[in-house]
Amino acid sequence: MTFATPDWLTHGARNVWRPYCQMKTAPAPLAVARTEGARIILEDGRELVDGIASWWTACHGYNHPHIRAAVTAQLETAPHVMFGGLAHEPAYRLASRLAALLPGDLDHVFFAESGSVSVEIAMKMALQYWINRGVAGRTRFLSFKGGYHGDTLATMTICDPEEGMHSLFAGVMPAQIVTDLPAGPATEAALDTLLAQKASEVAAIIVEPRIQGAGGMLFHDDEVLRSLRRLADKHGVLLIFDEIFVGFGRTGDLFACEGSGVTPDIVTLSKALTGGTLPLSAAIARSHVFEAFWSDDAGAALMHGPTYMANPLACAAANASLDLFETGQWKADVARINTALTEGLEPCRAAPGVVDVRTYGAIGVVEFDHAVESGPLCMAFAEEGCWIRPMGKVVYLTPPYVTTDDELARLTGAIRRVLTR
Repeated sequence: MTFATPDWLTHGARNVWRPYCQMKTAPAPLAVARTEGARIILEDGRELVDGIASWWTACHGYNHPHIRAAVTAQLETAPHVMFGGLAHEPAYRLASRLAALLPGDLDHVFFAESGSVSVEIAMKMALQYWINRGVAGRTRFLSFKGGYHGDTLATMTICDPEEGMHSLFAGVMPAQIVTDLPAGPATEAALDTLLAQKASEVAAIIVEPRIQGAGGMLFHDDEVLRSLRRLADKHGVLLIFDEIFVGFGRTGDLFACEGSGVTPDIVTLSKALTGGTLPLSAAIARSHVFEAFWSDDAGAALMHGPTYMANPLACAAANASLDLFETGQWKADVARINTALTEGLEPCRAAPGVVDVRTYGAIGVVEFDHAVESGPLCMAFAEEGCWIRPMGKVVYLTPPYVTTDDELARLTGAIRRVLTR
């Protein structure tokens, strides 16, 4: 069926540079009119069940009335004010609430706008931590194969160099140490040996806890995180958890660090922080990291300050999102979603080229033995009434927690039908 293209899309297409696609050959984007709950309503009237929560952000669904009311109220008082030398209640209250929810003494919250920038800030914190302590040479980071931490220049260096998106930029920035996750005694011993050789160069280890997201939706258990904590302590390096994907309930615990019992030295948060309404991120440090910057020496301060950091509208949305998490309903929803994804996706094992089907919390993954064609598959899923955007070798689902059982059945059914055609 052919659908009319709205004038704004036709006229604006010549000026908009789209993400993650070769615009000359990619299908035209679908024109969105509005969103509601777990659905995206297109300009042509079609309704798509959103299977990926707008890149994992809309955890409570779209247009949640509680978040909308909080943002509206804040809009009427102070939409934005600079955070340098000024303070406002939404940011200070949010920082206190995040510190109370995170384990241990992860008490010091530095706000930014995007996840990638929060990782850059965490990296900068780690580098300056050693500088402020008078330790020279700790200028590198150790990260892991299958990892993804963002598209800005520094974060590209700690992503898996084999994942493809950033290979054009090899050599532009200093090389980091990218190695295997310690997923057993042999790989833990290998990492122990590597750190014994390189620890004097390493500022921090950085990992996506439990699930490496955009690098392929790769799962690992909490013993991997305990191993990293042991090795970081043994060799005297900082440990950073990038919880931008898994934070705020996606794996069944509010935070992976909380559920695993492992407290990193710095954690980064974004995506679902505001319930998918406004851009906001944070790099949150333990007390010993913060204390390295607490000094009579002005030069020891962290000289960083994104223009829209701690934006009051975004902080109001985040506080409203935390209100919703306090009800506890999300835990039952994540368990319900896991059951639906496990049962609904299991038949995909029989599809051509499928090598694995797996679930973790509110995440379902069908993995192929080859890279899939995202554009055509997106359009095929849209024809089934679903918005599902594959990446790399995986077709995956990360639906909003409010997705109904019928909507979950539509999502998994669409994947089964499209993959077995």
